[in-house]
Amino acid sequence: MKYTMFGEKAAGIDNIRSEALSIIRGWSVAEMTAIGEEVFDEVLALRIFPATKGLLDAHLARGHEVWLVTAAPVEVGSLIARRLGATGALGTIAEHQHGYYTGALIGDLLHGARKATATIRLAKTRGIDLANSFAYGDSTNDIPILTTVGFPCAINPERRLRRYAKRHNWPIRDFRGKRSNGRRGLMVTTLSGTLWVFLVIVRGLTAPIRGAFRALFRCRRG
Repeated sequence: MKYTMFGEKAAGIDNIRSEALSIIRGWSVAEMTAIGEEVFDEVLALRIFPATKGLLDAHLARGHEVWLVTAAPVEVGSLIARRLGATGALGTIAEHQHGYYTGALIGDLLHGARKATATIRLAKTRGIDLANSFAYGDSTNDIPILTTVGFPCAINPERRLRRYAKRHNWPIRDFRGKRSNGRRGLMVTTLSGTLWVFLVIVRGLTAPIRGAFRALFRCRRG
């Protein structure tokens, strides 16, 4: 919410990263994945623009690999990619040991120029010709990845990316209708994040209770 409302510089991407990592420290990867499934079903699934999904399906129908490249945790990206039928996802990798997050990252936050670096690495690994590839982005932090391909496209762009795309004669697609002020994107992002954190808190508060019941059940069985 902070990043969406105030932008990268004002919010401080490093602070956002630290806050996010502190939230998930000690949490089970399996638990967070389960929460991700709930958030997708409750918020995201019904708010995906049909035209965006149609664009993804059209690429798949042409035999293209379709990868989601996101600064979000790779578990989240992989979940969305799987639900949408995409090939896979690249995302920020949060370190975990024995199935629990440590609160540290493996590598850097996949953001800005690092998205482009990861994409180039992926292309080399899978034999993808980036000069004949497509990329879609909605904000200025996607410019590095958009410039790595032969066919960049600004999709539902925020104002700065829209201006940049016009200067460089990139195609622009807007699926938000006439009132394309980004309000829908803000609301979906805020609602998704709020629900995610709420579920984390609920799971955290009820975990000791669930543990006590399991211990009591084992005791009675014994």
